[in-house]
Amino acid sequence: MLRRVSFGIEPGELVFVTGHSGAGKSTLLKLIAAIERPTQGTVLIGNQNVSKLRASAAPYLRRKFGLVFQDHKLLYDRNCFDNVALPLYINGITGQDAGKRIRAALDKVGLLGREKTMPITLSGGEQQRLAIARAVVSRPSILIADEPTGNLDGNYAAEIMALFYAFQQVGVTVIIATHDANRISMAGNKILHLDHGQLEHYGAATA
Repeated sequence: MLRRVSFGIEPGELVFVTGHSGAGKSTLLKLIAAIERPTQGTVLIGNQNVSKLRASAAPYLRRKFGLVFQDHKLLYDRNCFDNVALPLYINGITGQDAGKRIRAALDKVGLLGREKTMPITLSGGEQQRLAIARAVVSRPSILIADEPTGNLDGNYAAEIMALFYAFQQVGVTVIIATHDANRISMAGNKILHLDHGQLEHYGAATA
C-alpha cells in the first residue's frame, strides 16, 4: 500500500523507481498507467485526472503508454512479428502501415531479421528486446518498465538500458522500476525511492 507519495515527472525525463521487494514499485507503475485506481489521492497524467477516469475512457489513456514487464508477457504461439503487431491490431491499425511500424520497432531493438522467429527460441535478452519493440510500436509518449533487467546478466542488462536511454533521447518519458540499483548507472537522472510504501527520496542521482 502506498502512503503520502507525491511527485511530478516532466515530459522527456528518465526516472528510476527504486526500493526493496514489496516497497510498492509495481503498484506505483500500475497507478500511473491506469491499470489500478487509487483509493485516495489523485493521479494526473498531463491535465487528466486518472483517479476519476471513466472505465470506457481508460483504453484511450493507455495508448499513451508502452509497458514492459520483467516476465515479458510474450505470446509464445506467435512469431516475433505477430507479437509486436498485437497493440496495433487492437487499435485497428493493419496492412502496410502496421507492417512498416512493426519492422521499424524490431529494427530499433536489433531484431529486424527475426520476424518469423518464435519467441521461445530467443535468449532472455532477446525476449526482453522483443517486449520493448511491442511496447514502443504504438509510439507511446510514456514508456514504463517494471524490473526490465531483473532476470538478465550484466551484458544483456546494459543492452536493455541502452535502449531505454535511446528512447529518452528522442523525447519519450521513461519510468523504470528496479530493486537492483547497484547494477544500473543512474547518474544524471531522477530517482524515486520507496520504502514500505512511502516516498523516501525523489531527486537527481549523483552516482
